[in-house]
Amino acid sequence: MAFFMFGPGNLHALSVRLRILGGSTTFQYGPFNWCVQRRWKKPVDSARTRLEGRTRDHRLDKLMVQLRNLKLALALREVISQQRNGYASLQLLSKWRHEVGLNIEIGAFLKKYPHIFQIYVHPVKRNYCCKITQKMADLIAEEDAVIRENETDIVQRLKKLLMLSVNGTLNMHALWLVRKELGLPDDYRSSVLPKHRHDLYLESPDTLSLVSRDDELAAAKIEEWRKKEYTEKWLAESETRYAFPINFPTGFKIEKGFREKLKNWQRLPYTKPYEKNDSHPIHNVERLEKRIVGILHELLSLTVEKIIPLERLSHFRRVFGMEVNLRELLLKYPGIFYISTKGSAQTVILRESYTKGCLIEPNHVYNVRRKMLDLILSGCSSVGEPESAAWLAEEYAEGSCHELQNNMFQVDTANTILQRETDSDSYIRNHNSEELPHQHFCDSQEQSE
Repeated sequence: MAFFMFGPGNLHALSVRLRILGGSTTFQYGPFNWCVQRRWKKPVDSARTRLEGRTRDHRLDKLMVQLRNLKLALALREVISQQRNGYASLQLLSKWRHEVGLNIEIGAFLKKYPHIFQIYVHPVKRNYCCKITQKMADLIAEEDAVIRENETDIVQRLKKLLMLSVNGTLNMHALWLVRKELGLPDDYRSSVLPKHRHDLYLESPDTLSLVSRDDELAAAKIEEWRKKEYTEKWLAESETRYAFPINFPTGFKIEKGFREKLKNWQRLPYTKPYEKNDSHPIHNVERLEKRIVGILHELLSLTVEKIIPLERLSHFRRVFGMEVNLRELLLKYPGIFYISTKGSAQTVILRESYTKGCLIEPNHVYNVRRKMLDLILSGCSSVGEPESAAWLAEEYAEGSCHELQNNMFQVDTANTILQRETDSDSYIRNHNSEELPHQHFCDSQEQSE
C-alpha cells in the first residue's frame, strides 16, 4: 500500500496537483518529489535581454539623468509662461506635475533649483507663487535668438533629411516630434517654410517635400572623418573607405574572433546614405544593415546634441527605408551607438561625439543649452538675494507700503515655511535620490575619475 501511494507516477501527479493548487509556476523540491526532473529552459536572447546585459556607460547615463531634470524644469516653465501674469501658484503647479512627468512634490523640486525658479508670497492673494528667474529667462531668449539667426543651417538640415528619405518627403508630425533635437523653432511651419518655397514645398498639411536635390549637400558627416583618417594616419583606402569610428565603453568584453569580424565589417562595401539603391537592390543582409547604420549615423549627426529618443526615431523607419528592429540593430554596434535607459526613456547617443560627458564639437545652440544645464547643476549654491522685490513693487504699486514690506519679509522666509508644509520624509528621500553635484558638468565628470 505504501509503494502504491508513493510510486513515481503518484509523485508526479501529486506535484502537478500541488502546482495547480498553489498557483505558482515553480515547485520546490522536497522529500516527496526528489525524483521529479526539472526541464532545462534555453536562455532567452532578445533585444530586451541584450539591453539589460549591455556594458553601461556611466558618464552618458549620468548626462541623461541631468538632461531629464532640465526637461522637467523647461516643462514647468512652459506651464508658468502660459499664465496671464507670468507666474503661477504652487497649487496650480501641483495639479500639473504629473502631466509634465514630475514624480516628487512640486515644492521639493522647485527649491532644488533656485537659479531657475523663484518662490515668493503673493502680496494680495497671500499664497505661494513661482516665477522664472531672470537668468533662465535670458537663456531661453538667447536660445530662440540663436536658432533664428541660423536659419540657413536649418534649411540645409531639412534638405539633407529630405534627401535621406526614400521618396523625398517627410511627415510633419514626425518632424514636429524631433524639432528640439534638430534645433528648429516651434513656429518653423510659419516662419521658415514660407521663406524657402524654392527649396521646401508643403505638399499637404501633413507632408513636406523637396523641390530639387542639391548634390553639394549629398555628403555624409562620416566622410570628413574618413578623409582625416586617410590623410593624417596614412591608412589604406580599403580600410577607411567604408569604415566607422569605433569607441567601446569602459569594461566592454571582447570575445574571441570579435576583432576579425569587426575588421571584415569595416571593409564591407555598402550603399551610402545619400545614394539611391533603386537600380541596384540590396540582397545581402550585412550590406543592408550597414546602410541602415550609415543612415542612423547621419541622422544623429544632423541633430544639435547628437541625441535622439528611440521612440521618436522609430517614426522615420519607413520614410528612410529602415524596415528592421532598430533597437536590435543599435545593440549590435555598441562601439557606434549607445542606448541609455536613464531619464525614464530610451535615448540613442552617437558615441564618437562625446568625451567625458561633453560634446566634442559644440555648436551655438548646444552652448546655450549647456548654460541651462549649468543652472541645474548649480543647485542651491551661490543663491543671492530675492529678485522679486522690484518686480512685485512695480506690479502692485497700488498696495500699501507697509503691506509690501511685510510681504518682502515673507519672501525671505518662503522656502522655510514651504518646507514645513511639505512632507519631510518624502522630501528627504526624493531630495537625496535626485540631488546632483553643485558644479560645472565637465568638471564633475573629470573629478569622478
